[in-house]
Amino acid sequence: RGISSHQRPKRPLTAYLRFVVANRPAFRDKNPEASNLELIKKLAGAWKELPASQKQVYEEATKTDLKRYGEQMAAYKAQLTPAQAAALREERRKQLEKRRSVKAKRELNLLGKPKRARSGFNIFLSENFQETEGISPVAKLKKLFDTWKRMSTSQKQPYLQLAEDDKVRYENEMKSWEAKMIELGREDLVRSNKQRLKKKPAESAKQAETAKASSRGNKAKLKKSEE
Repeated sequence: RGISSHQRPKRPLTAYLRFVVANRPAFRDKNPEASNLELIKKLAGAWKELPASQKQVYEEATKTDLKRYGEQMAAYKAQLTPAQAAALREERRKQLEKRRSVKAKRELNLLGKPKRARSGFNIFLSENFQETEGISPVAKLKKLFDTWKRMSTSQKQPYLQLAEDDKVRYENEMKSWEAKMIELGREDLVRSNKQRLKKKPAESAKQAETAKASSRGNKAKLKKSEE
């Protein structure tokens, strides 16, 4: 209680990042039309060409701060109870997991992974969200969800059919994308056969019931022919 990872001492900037922070305003003034990416590239190039004697100024400042950081971390950890230390480790683990998840999603977007198929409700939502009255997005969402629940099967059918069409689109695009990933040596991004052929429980149950009914019908026909 009363301890948070936000109170944890911050690790000092590296020598390179110190150089970037110190020189970015001047580089921005000299290159007002440059994008952030172009500006960073210019700063990186300048750091690379900077003489060792000038780099040493930033490196020595980092060394001094690292020593102070070590002392602050020791004092910070000394005040923690075992339970607090465990809680902070768990908080840190979740933060790292979230960062990895964001990084993985960003990578998939860059690789052009197809967007998942939308459900009938999602299609209904996107078509009617703007026109729906509501104070907030949450209020609009609740109103549309209630409307969807009250709709008859025939009213939902156009959206459900669009969702089925979108499933076909998704599967076709995924097959092409996965073939491309295999060519690039990224088999780790390709679904397994089990994932690809996975069916919804309700659908499987319905198919199983149909199979049983068919089997019973065949047995009855066979018995009748024997008689």
